[in-house]
This record gives sequence, structure tokens and C-alpha cells, in this order.
Amino acid sequence: MIELAGIRRTFRVGDQEVRALVDIDASFEAGEYIALMGPSGSGKSTLLNILGCLDRPDAGTYRLAGREVGDLSSHELTLVRRHEIGFVFQFFHLVPRLTAARNVELPMLFAGVPRRERRRRVEAALAAVDISNRADHRPDQLSGGQRQRVAIARATVMEPRILLADEPTGNLDRDSSERVLEVLETMNAKGLTLVVVTHDPRVARRADRVLLLVDGQIAKSFRGSELPAGNLAALGLPTPPESTS
Repeated sequence: MIELAGIRRTFRVGDQEVRALVDIDASFEAGEYIALMGPSGSGKSTLLNILGCLDRPDAGTYRLAGREVGDLSSHELTLVRRHEIGFVFQFFHLVPRLTAARNVELPMLFAGVPRRERRRRVEAALAAVDISNRADHRPDQLSGGQRQRVAIARATVMEPRILLADEPTGNLDRDSSERVLEVLETMNAKGLTLVVVTHDPRVARRADRVLLLVDGQIAKSFRGSELPAGNLAALGLPTPPESTS
């Protein structure tokens, strides 16, 4: 489904050039569950933005479902983001004044989905993340885990084929993290391609495959189950503190 070849991305910071990604070659199969790990500044979020068509590489090719993304117009990229890719972020990005149901409905309003179909999809999306009983609550009336599940419902209400999640459990306690991961993995089991950026080895071990990024390059690729339990320093990764919740 996703093929990357020779992907490079460089940013200018003051008088210096920062090479965020250097010759990235990778492919993701439809329905695969991929975790992106690496120290801060290793290029994880930059790669996720390119995968999500939020940014363009300076060099290399990105083929999505057989199409060369670099050849798409701005309008075509908007349609790809709207219909084929969903996004989940660490800080939820829900609209504070809107209820959970209205937040989930937003992408369909922009896409011009008819009202009756919007209502049906909102109900189905909230049910899929087990939060139908909070449909009329605003974000400030929800826990962190509930807000993240609303964000997942919003990201998937347009029925994308790919879900990109940037530290989706980073602000959650362990119990809430577990529920969010179960929701994501249930969707993945139904065929959704899932790409997760994470610093947490507990999350990465659940993935089919882990890509370890160091200095903008893929340093290692291995199965999630092969991620060492106690030797993360050898991979250049900090060991996260145990949750107290």
C-alpha cells in the first residue's frame, strides 16, 4: 500500500540545514501495524507528516496505493487526506465548544456528506470506540482517555484505509492507554493500516513491525515482539518511567 524510496527532508534552522530524513526506503502492507520509534529529533514526526500528505519530501518517491504522491495536485492531496488517511494526535485537538458527536461530525461537514448519513456514521463511530454514552458531552466533561477515543472516532468516521497516530497514548494513564490501544488494534484487525509514533516500548511491542529511526535514517527494522524488554539504551532509546496510575 505504501512504498517509500530515497525519501529526504531538510529544514533550514537559522543558518544551518537540518537533515530530518535521509534516504528513507520502506514499504508498508495494507492492514499492517507499524510502530515508529527513535530518540527525539530522529525524524519520526516528519516521516508521519509525509505519510499523511501534510508535507512533501525534498527528494525521493512516495507511492500510495500505486499512485505517485508527488504528482498529485493540491486538490488531489486534500481528497487523499480527507478520504484515505485519518490522523490521531497526542493532544486530541478537539473543538472545546462542540460535543463529542459534533466533533466527530466535523470531517463530514467539510466533505459535504448528507445530514442523515452524517448522523448514521457518527453513531457508528462513537459505538466503535465505546463512547456512545458521552455523545452529548463537551471535551472538558470527558477524561483524557475518553477524549482520545472521540478523536479516534473523528479520525475514522470517513472510513480511511490508513490511520496515523502520533503518540496517541502519550498523555494517558496506563488503563486509558490500554483502552485506546484496544480500540486501535480492533480497527487494525478489520483491515485498517495503522502507523503509530511512540516512545513507549509497551506500545511498540504490540506492533507487527517496529522501525527504529536514528538521525533521520531507519537504523533497524524488527518485529514488535523482538523489542528487548530491558535494553532500550542499546537502541538509543530512553526507558520511560512506570505509570503510577
